[in-house]
Amino acid sequence: MRSWRVARPGPIASAPLLAVRDPVPHPGPGELLLKVLACGVCRTDLHVAEGDLPVHRRGVIPGHQVVGEVVGIGDGAGGRFAAGDRAGVAWLRGTCGQCRYCSAGRENLCPDSVYTGWDADGGYAEFATVPAAYALRLPDRYSAVELAPLLCAGIIGYRALRLAELPEHGRLGIYGFGASAHLAAQVAIAGGAEVHVMTRDAEARRLAMDLGAASAQGSYDPPPQPLDAAILFAPAGELVPPALVALDRGGTLAVAGIHLTGVPPLDYQRHLFQERGLRSVTANTRTDAAEFLEFAAVHPLRVTTAEYPLGNADGALRDLAGGWVTGAAVLVP
Repeated sequence: MRSWRVARPGPIASAPLLAVRDPVPHPGPGELLLKVLACGVCRTDLHVAEGDLPVHRRGVIPGHQVVGEVVGIGDGAGGRFAAGDRAGVAWLRGTCGQCRYCSAGRENLCPDSVYTGWDADGGYAEFATVPAAYALRLPDRYSAVELAPLLCAGIIGYRALRLAELPEHGRLGIYGFGASAHLAAQVAIAGGAEVHVMTRDAEARRLAMDLGAASAQGSYDPPPQPLDAAILFAPAGELVPPALVALDRGGTLAVAGIHLTGVPPLDYQRHLFQERGLRSVTANTRTDAAEFLEFAAVHPLRVTTAEYPLGNADGALRDLAGGWVTGAAVLVP
């Protein structure tokens, strides 16, 4: 099968991805084998390729927003999926199931958690495997290309929205407006929120307004009104202080990325006083995934995508790094 591996982590200009031919994997016990129909290109893939995240598996195949057709079922993996079904693969691939975090429904914090496209091969390939217990059922109303960004961008945006503690009919600020943000904005608007977008990209600002945002301005511009909650999707730590300043009393800023550049020093009185909160978002739980996909089944989401052939996966990552993708990039074998 055709696939891409991270040959040598480094700047995207150094071509860290290598196109290779691999044997089609066999599903192990408890696993499904999927023929990849589409795979979203995520900023986390870029962090894996560039070495921002430490190497967990040498020569890993990136990609953790995988929509596939079940073509093989390993021992003990039957029951939830049959051959021919569509199934989704997300970032979270496995947990211990026994620690205090797993027992409390916070499996995303499990110390033994493992991840698709980092600890195990992902979807920048023609075939991929997934533990059946972590495979996701997908709503029928979307194409494979539309579904792919929902499996990380959508799920993480949904979790970030929850952790930002946006009150009913509140004002939400969104910093950065890419794959995850344009989906989270639609979820918030469907719930009655007033959304204000701060992003450097003019095309992204136009998309935000087209999707129903109340305003769209530059990354460092203040929103027209104080915010009840905010989400930082851009991996830019320098945006943390202005986002905190934009919060009203009692507001929360949720940082949705797995990697963030350095955060400048914060002034307690200016940035945090009056019970403003700052919190991170770490991966997702399967409950987050199920809830979000159920929401997407009922509320039609407009998924803005840019399609790339699998053979141009390195080009898709270059475009993502350069900020040249509006919405979500998706690889199609």
